[in-house]
Amino acid sequence: MVQQGVKPNVVTYTSVIDALCKARAMDKAESFLRHMVDNDVRPNNVTYKCIIQGYSSLCWWEEAVKIFRETTSRGLILDDVTRNSFVSSLCNHGRSKEAAEIAHQIIENGTTVSISTYGIILGELCRNDCTEEAIVLFHKLGAVDVKFDITIFNTMIDAMYRVRRREEANILFAAISANGLVPNASTYRIMITNLLKEGSMEEADHMFSSMETSGYAPSSVLLNDIIRMLLEKGEIVKAGNYLSKVDGKSISLEASTGLLMRHLFSTEGKYHEQIKSLPERYQFFGVRHS
Repeated sequence: MVQQGVKPNVVTYTSVIDALCKARAMDKAESFLRHMVDNDVRPNNVTYKCIIQGYSSLCWWEEAVKIFRETTSRGLILDDVTRNSFVSSLCNHGRSKEAAEIAHQIIENGTTVSISTYGIILGELCRNDCTEEAIVLFHKLGAVDVKFDITIFNTMIDAMYRVRRREEANILFAAISANGLVPNASTYRIMITNLLKEGSMEEADHMFSSMETSGYAPSSVLLNDIIRMLLEKGEIVKAGNYLSKVDGKSISLEASTGLLMRHLFSTEGKYHEQIKSLPERYQFFGVRHS
């Protein structure tokens, strides 16, 4: 083309780079990228997308991150699917902190991205025991007035409880309505189970009532979790109250719950004498089992 006096444009260069990346010839793809720049043809977001995907397919994460940062520093915006897929891949390969660094760079550059990108990074940081990093990033996002969705609130409330920052968790829960959102079933599950874990039985009861008042019926999983936690903490009367909600239809007693009750209420069990505190249909757990 050059010999014929036709100068390749960004589409031409990008097509060649895409083909090289799909052929896993990444050295040649990068060389072609530099040649493109030297010839005053500016790479666009599609060009960088091809290279990022090429490196990611080979799990060459350091190179992929370098190109991603170059993309961001040039003010180019990758599409949501590419960006979210990339940060998810980083997290899934044990590189959650690098994903967090990318988020910090995005914020500092003033680039606007969808809330789903931040949600993925925060969620993966929490799942990979990088809760403190998630909290730092969350506060940084709040400082630049990012509008969080209910999924992010749920993630961070659970994270706050995990690192024993209960007051902050409660502040976040209160902030849900202040941000024009409403708690969902997951929000209530997170609050109830964490309150029970720390022994706040009355608050957990109140939260359960709020959930029902808001129109959310407890799931079978949640109700079994509550019953087991109460039994393990010796709150037999309260456990009995929740057992009365098990109808055998939409909500059934899980095998693990039944085994725990058999262990605790059999004639040799720790709470055998309190078997009468349970609904009558569960008092058979108090008989001797051969």
